[in-house]
Amino acid sequence: MSENHEYPVPYFPDRIRRNLRADCENCFGLCCVALNFSASEGFPLDKDAGQPCPNLQSDFRCSVHKTLWKKGLKGCTAYDCLGAGQKVAQVTFGGHDWQQAPGFAKQMCEVFLIMRQLHELLWYLTEALTLQPTHPIHGALSSMLDETERLTHLSLDSFVKLDVAAHRADVNALLLQTSELVRAEVRRGQNTYPEHQKTLGRGADLIAADLRKANLRGANLRGAYLIAADLRGADLSGTDLIGADFRNADLRGADLTKSIFLTQSQINVAKGNASTKLPSPITRPTHWSNFKA
Repeated sequence: MSENHEYPVPYFPDRIRRNLRADCENCFGLCCVALNFSASEGFPLDKDAGQPCPNLQSDFRCSVHKTLWKKGLKGCTAYDCLGAGQKVAQVTFGGHDWQQAPGFAKQMCEVFLIMRQLHELLWYLTEALTLQPTHPIHGALSSMLDETERLTHLSLDSFVKLDVAAHRADVNALLLQTSELVRAEVRRGQNTYPEHQKTLGRGADLIAADLRKANLRGANLRGAYLIAADLRGADLSGTDLIGADFRNADLRGADLTKSIFLTQSQINVAKGNASTKLPSPITRPTHWSNFKA
């Protein structure tokens, strides 16, 4: 593919993202089967991977879906398969569910976990292509997006042999370049480069930190632990948030519209309200109505 290849940004991201949204009606409750969880704040009970959740009905609907938050199933409200569920159900397995074909149940769960990773990479790559500073690497990003999409359509035999870790590493190299290009442009608009930003980065421990007065524009918060951090009113323009842990982080009044690599799952576990500004692909969680301004 030519390095000059460039997707028509005005409409391409929306078309891709439509396929990266969960469509539970066309899935077989795969997230309710494939995932394991332990009794914790997000789940009131233990469940092994491959074991159907006790709340999953025979029609693959959740019997307590409308009261998940009240029943302490916050982990369920936070989870987002990014469309991997319906892709596995309707494409990889051609509409055959694990009840009809129990012999495929284990494989279906394994494929779902891999597909979820690939769809996450599609989400990041699609966003990267919309960012103006990434113009110099649009060709590489486009090629990687095409290759990632191709992998989601592999046959079952090829899928289970896929080295998804190696592919993630290849994609991550481009996402790192994207991050550097975006953050460098944001920092050029600042008179100084805050000293505290040098301490930020993957895995930064910012648990319960008061970041209300911190200059986080163009900061690297990759994989940062922002659990219960106070980000009220923070401007996160150009901030790399890939893998950041926002559990119970206070985002009331924060501006995340120009942050990069934010996902719905991250927002779902945070605390926000009507004054929290989100990027257009992200939906405001309904349970945020429980948090006062």
